[in-house]
Amino acid sequence: MIAIMSESIISQIRPRAAAQKSFEKGEHLFNRDDPVEVLFLITDGCVHLARYQADGQMAVLQRSGPGTVLAEASVFSERYHCDAVAITKTRALIVPIAAVRRLLDDDPAFARAWTIHLSRELQSARKRAEIAALRTVSARLDAWMTWNDGRLPAKGDWRALAEEIGVSPEALYREISRRRHFGLRAPERER
Repeated sequence: MIAIMSESIISQIRPRAAAQKSFEKGEHLFNRDDPVEVLFLITDGCVHLARYQADGQMAVLQRSGPGTVLAEASVFSERYHCDAVAITKTRALIVPIAAVRRLLDDDPAFARAWTIHLSRELQSARKRAEIAALRTVSARLDAWMTWNDGRLPAKGDWRALAEEIGVSPEALYREISRRRHFGLRAPERER
């Protein structure tokens, strides 16, 4: 699900914002190959960092919600490698990329916190890649549950879980129902 950045990172970035901007659902914050000039700190809403496949399907690489930095791995890139699409009405602080680069160069504590965050994001991306390589909904759900203390999120978050493991919401609901019906690793927690 959406990982929130540490408050130490946010507290350093927030005062360097040059503006705040709102984006409507479906609006792009940036497009693939746009130059990286600003960093987006999401304050409200949800943005997907996505690449489009040859068949037009969207592959979601990052889900950014309040308290997250969008495409943080692009800080030292010349151009974006993906599109950023507002999934809901979204607000973001706009921080000049040069200000973030100066922070990384001049503040060792900030650079360390940033590195720790990127390391955790890399671990999370590897887990998602492992899950995506599994063939069945059941296997993907088992893997996700293994990495998440054997529990499903609240029922209202099942759609996001389906997106995260790369299956349709309907397929996930069927798998959960099948497990309940047959008593197979039923979810330990629901709301």
